[in-house]
Amino acid sequence: MSVTNEAVAAPRYAIVPEEKSGGATYTPNILADFVARKVVEIFDDFPVDRPLRVLDPAIGDGELLVSLLQQIAGRPGLDIKVFGFETDPKALNIAAERLRKLFPLVEVNFQCESFLKFVLEHFGGDGNRSLFSSPVQEAYDLIIANPPYVRTQIMGATQAQLLAQQFGLSGRVDLYYAFVLGMAKVLKPKGIAGIIVSNRFLTTKSGASVRQALLERFNIRHIWDLGDTKLFDAAVLPAVLLVEGKNGHKLETPTFTSIYQTSEPANAVATDPITALAGEGVIATDDGRQFRVQHGKLDTSGTRDGVWRIATKTVDDWLATVDAHSWGTFGDIGNIRVGVKTCADKVFIRNDWSDMPEAVRPELLKSLTTHHIARRFKPLTSDRPIQILYPHEVVQGRRRAVDLAQYPRSQAYLEAHRPTLQGRKYVIEAGREWYEIWVPQAPDAWNLPKLVFRDIAEEPTFWIDLDGSVVNGDCYWLICQNPAQTDLLWLAAGIGNSTFIERFYDHRFHNKLYAGRRRFITQYVEKFPLPDPHSPLGKAIIAKAKRIYECTPAPEADQLQKELDAMVWEVFGLVVEEVSR
Repeated sequence: MSVTNEAVAAPRYAIVPEEKSGGATYTPNILADFVARKVVEIFDDFPVDRPLRVLDPAIGDGELLVSLLQQIAGRPGLDIKVFGFETDPKALNIAAERLRKLFPLVEVNFQCESFLKFVLEHFGGDGNRSLFSSPVQEAYDLIIANPPYVRTQIMGATQAQLLAQQFGLSGRVDLYYAFVLGMAKVLKPKGIAGIIVSNRFLTTKSGASVRQALLERFNIRHIWDLGDTKLFDAAVLPAVLLVEGKNGHKLETPTFTSIYQTSEPANAVATDPITALAGEGVIATDDGRQFRVQHGKLDTSGTRDGVWRIATKTVDDWLATVDAHSWGTFGDIGNIRVGVKTCADKVFIRNDWSDMPEAVRPELLKSLTTHHIARRFKPLTSDRPIQILYPHEVVQGRRRAVDLAQYPRSQAYLEAHRPTLQGRKYVIEAGREWYEIWVPQAPDAWNLPKLVFRDIAEEPTFWIDLDGSVVNGDCYWLICQNPAQTDLLWLAAGIGNSTFIERFYDHRFHNKLYAGRRRFITQYVEKFPLPDPHSPLGKAIIAKAKRIYECTPAPEADQLQKELDAMVWEVFGLVVEEVSR
């Protein structure tokens, strides 16, 4: 099998503007120079009796290779051969011309094809190589790369499954995962690679297979989580991996450096975020921003595929204190789920249903919770509430689509939109009724008390839904698996809306988006700690959360939230800290 052109011709790593003029670069010069410098600093096997083989598997217009060659091309007696792959012929020509002009003595071997195809043809995938495979090519001493960043949704499920099969990946596959594992096949045992990737893989479930593969197939030397430094024009949060080939040499725990913007006062200055990486603490840059720089060791959560985070003594002691005062986690309450996904919102979701004459208004309407009504503890109300036409029910314990014949007004409305709904071919191909919601979740759960929260927010926003609403796909929700323990939802609301949970998130997951926003997704929130609900302080937090709900939006609620916040820090054995955003 081979990788199709559909994937290899997909848009490159999201930092790249679509318009590639002659002066545009795929990787900012400041970052290219940084990665090149780090690669050369730890490479100690420069050959004198053979050529030095250098590879960029996704050349773009050559910025990374230019930076690397500037570091090594002047070394006396060094014979350098550069190899590279790029599927964009225009970019490839630009790169080749740049290298010929800047480094006329360096041999350049570029191919206008996919690096992944090359790897599968010459080195094989994770399966057995065919007897008819091409001869294995010689490996490379140095690799510098900014591989394509194309998520499953863009490349398509079929292509993602093919890549997963060929490179031994699982879950939601990103194209750069395959590139990284391909590099593991072509890097010499003592070779060094500097790789720019998205930092998503550090902490997401979809990144578990590539985290495990990195540990198994490379010796990891250093990881830099460059967070929200905004080194690129697009909204990509990058990381840099510095690795060597797997050579049997047991290394110490890899070094981990992180840098994220903060509002805390600075204790040092630097010209830019890259220069700031040499320092530690809060560092101000010339553009007026402040960044918190931390240096520690890689913590893999004790498993080969666990979440990766920076470990320092201060953070580890803090988390140990929390763990000692924890009774359970949010995940122990019940399964955290994302809201419904209709894939035809304009048909199913409206705020003007009440404008329809009652004689034609669909019978199957339910109130809908969205991020537009998000507020801590108690949702906002609207003069024109959003409702969803929800054609699902539970019969004898099984979810099914309703019989539209029993709901003539809903049937007439849906029939009027039948062409749009039948255009969702994946619904039909899955054996579902043409009028179904694509992801309806659990119809029998909507009437139960729910904890609902926003996905992306500058501050955590958790609230209790007692109105039986359906939750939309822009929010997550949680019900108690034991209906007799609904107080746990109130306890979780108190913990979730605290400044403590922001600090816990930053220590445990350390994954912020731009402007200090955090992602409150299942794999993070299910790990949020809970104190003992039966302890005096646990009971007090539950009672305070209920009181806040009752008096919201009165001014009293604001004061009660401050009191509750202090109680949460106390229940975990900690002193209240100021949390920056």
